[in-house]
Amino acid sequence: MSKTDIIDEVLNDFSKGFFGLSHENRRKLLLVLSREYDVSRTQVRELIQQYINLEIPSSERAQSPEHDEQALLSAFYRTERNLRHALQPKYDILFERLNTHPGGLKFLSILRADLLSMLQEENIASLRALDSYLMEKLVTWLSPAALELHQITWDDPASLLEKIVAYEAVHPISNLIDLKRRLGVGRRCFGYLHPAIPGEPLIFIEVALLKNVAQTIQEVLWDNPPTPESQATCALFYSISSTQPGLAGINLGKFLIKRVIELVKRDMPHITTFATLSPIPGYMQWLLAKLASQLKLAEAESEEEPHSSKGTSGSTFREDILQPEEERAILNSSVEFTSRENGMEVLLKLLTSKNNEWTSSPRLLSVLQAPLLRLCARYLLQEKKRGKALDTVANFHLQNGAMIERLNWMADRSVKGICQSGGIMVNYIYRLDKIEENARSYFGEGRIQASCDLQRHIEVIAIHDVLLHSKVHEH
Repeated sequence: MSKTDIIDEVLNDFSKGFFGLSHENRRKLLLVLSREYDVSRTQVRELIQQYINLEIPSSERAQSPEHDEQALLSAFYRTERNLRHALQPKYDILFERLNTHPGGLKFLSILRADLLSMLQEENIASLRALDSYLMEKLVTWLSPAALELHQITWDDPASLLEKIVAYEAVHPISNLIDLKRRLGVGRRCFGYLHPAIPGEPLIFIEVALLKNVAQTIQEVLWDNPPTPESQATCALFYSISSTQPGLAGINLGKFLIKRVIELVKRDMPHITTFATLSPIPGYMQWLLAKLASQLKLAEAESEEEPHSSKGTSGSTFREDILQPEEERAILNSSVEFTSRENGMEVLLKLLTSKNNEWTSSPRLLSVLQAPLLRLCARYLLQEKKRGKALDTVANFHLQNGAMIERLNWMADRSVKGICQSGGIMVNYIYRLDKIEENARSYFGEGRIQASCDLQRHIEVIAIHDVLLHSKVHEH
């Protein structure tokens, strides 16, 4: 059916029917859509062959009549147009029509959420192509020009406020008093809305107006009273949450942050610093995996030593996670926790202890602060995936043009904060005159901009590695 033939009744039946299906039947329907309504590759191959067989017009053939040249060009244009149409899958018509149908955009985001869920279970090429095509469409339909920036206040409808409570993904809103505070004096909340999904922000960001860049989340969520707005010099972004799982991979947050910076700067010229207080969700997972793998290598090496006078195969991948002084301090301060002699083993045991017991010991907190901050700096600045920061939140802010400013010890003492990052949080800074330059260098070269304090941690690691290698060569 052509676009004009698809009537609203058909689209209503399709969307209602889809919601009524079980997970398995949704999967079957999406497989049919991805396979039977895909590109006609037979037609594409025929058109490519036609294109290859066309004689290329040449300006060198000056003696040939002009109308012959025009005829050749027309054949090219016609074949190229037909090829463009043939490369559009048939489900493109369904997506386009649904986008203009009441409730259709929301339905498409739900459909894509199902697709993403299915692709996690099994990587099917046709479903992957369907997802990629739908994502491209959503990126176009959700351009910043189509979105409305809305300041969310206590006076907004209860239905909208309920969604803020439900979708807050970073620091859960505990009650109505907490919500009212986040929308009150010294605080701002902004969301992107789309006309096709009324009353529901696609993404929203929470901002605290402060005298200085906060070092703990307690300063933001629980300090009372808030900083008078006239005395604030810093706009701190402390939470950004997406409400639509089906829009994963579409960076609406980048545009939202830039718009909010422009708006705050226009309305409050005395705000000169734009920063975040951000979680580091992947740090502890990375560190625990690193410690476990190094301990396995050390164990394998000790087993091989009696049988070989040479280095072991594992030695190539061995690294000292802890520096000598850090290891001594950990061993000296944790006698009651373990009798082990290996500092990495003790550290792993402490970090995986029941109820995070190490956080209740002032002595252990003092001892672990230096190594955990140093390793966190390494994680943020050096650990990468495909040339970009391994940590998802770091990658988000760095590609938006921010720089890493400061690590904050015990900034989030919640269970989630301890489990994710050992309680450490990070400040990213958005320097208005450097945003575009930072984003370009990060995208182009994977270069991460960081403050001198952060860089010093890496310099310490580099010096330690040089000393270690020199000892190995001497040996």
